[in-house]
Amino acid sequence: MSDQLPSRQRDTAREITRKLQASGYEAFWVGGCVRDSLLGRQPQDYDIATSARPGEVEALFPHTVPVGRQFGVILVLEDSIQFQVATFRADADYVDGRRPTAVTFTDARADASRRDFTVNGLFFDPIRNQLHDWVEGQADIAARLVRTIGDPEVRFAEDHLRILRAVRFAAQLDFEIAPSTLSAVQRNAATIRQVSAERVRDELLRLFRPPHAARGLDLLDQAGLLREVLPEVAAFRGCEQGAEYHPEGNVYQHVRLMLSLLPPDSDPMLAWAVLLHDVAKPVTATRDAATGAIHFYGHEKVGAEMAEALLHRLRFPKKQIDQVVAVVRQHMQFKDVPEMRKSTLRRLLMRPTYPLELELHRLDCLGSHGMLDHYEYLRRAAEDLSQMPGIRPPLLRGDDLLGLGLTPGPRVGELLAEIREKQLLDELTTPEQALEFARGRLKAED
Repeated sequence: MSDQLPSRQRDTAREITRKLQASGYEAFWVGGCVRDSLLGRQPQDYDIATSARPGEVEALFPHTVPVGRQFGVILVLEDSIQFQVATFRADADYVDGRRPTAVTFTDARADASRRDFTVNGLFFDPIRNQLHDWVEGQADIAARLVRTIGDPEVRFAEDHLRILRAVRFAAQLDFEIAPSTLSAVQRNAATIRQVSAERVRDELLRLFRPPHAARGLDLLDQAGLLREVLPEVAAFRGCEQGAEYHPEGNVYQHVRLMLSLLPPDSDPMLAWAVLLHDVAKPVTATRDAATGAIHFYGHEKVGAEMAEALLHRLRFPKKQIDQVVAVVRQHMQFKDVPEMRKSTLRRLLMRPTYPLELELHRLDCLGSHGMLDHYEYLRRAAEDLSQMPGIRPPLLRGDDLLGLGLTPGPRVGELLAEIREKQLLDELTTPEQALEFARGRLKAED
């Protein structure tokens, strides 16, 4: 086993396992932490499977949360870290494609056999340093395969989300999906519609992360799931673009290339901005009868509406929806930045979504014509603006104008906007100058 778990987390996990075993129970590390350690990766979290019943786990550890007590799952809080401790179980019939109707507590071997994929069915005893493999998971790790434990039809009928998880694991681990498992995913792709939007969203968020986001898109398409969960994106395959600006090919190839260039640890919403910035191209595409040129007039505005509907459908939080929708709506403005008025450019640079917009623009260029001249222009403009901290807050507020005798009403907003425009053009640089300008305006209107 690899020793790459952060030492504090690993030591605490080992101590929980030791305490369970010392109390007469079987206990093992199980699932992703075992798989990732065998692959030389640092596990992100850590689960323990045990013969101890939920009440016995609660009696052993002072800080617990019964998150799934009826299914034998208890959270143990130790050293400010959460560990899932689950009793060995076998599941009864599944009737909703998500949860078993009941569970029966059993032994470790039976518990391994009811899990989803062989690579997640390995048990490790950190006290005796023994690996238990009752599902041929080691062989599939060596062959770099995602394969269901047992009949894939049965596994997918139990929990329909597993068809999407098969794709996510294959992308995340850089594995292939075993042919029999992939065939079953393809046959059952439509059942993903029965899974809650929140569960699908969470899997897609994991799928579209660097460095495996582009492969995740390909596998989703290959598995027949893209048309089920993101039909708007599936339409990219048949949407051609002009070779002058898009030598890489159609919209699917463009977006795929952009996903492959996502920076490590980038904002998760960047991947969704990439996926959706051209979402309306298939529905706005027109071809000039005389020249044969392909146009997508207004695709950014239509795309913002489509992106909003799609993200609502997947139950994204409102803040993230607003963020991505704004970026999609505004992404075409970047082609005009050298010709923008200074005030317009500065407004762009000060938008809350600007960092995400700029990174999308960079990827958009690298995923097409490759020219970064506007990107570099914006970087220089942003650097210049950073040297002028006084320009970010407006020079005056409404109360300042009311103090000059102006009565509440539309004129207050109009005058504030005029002052802000002159501030962004460097024509007014201090509150005193702005007040003097306002006095002059009001005097002229008397």
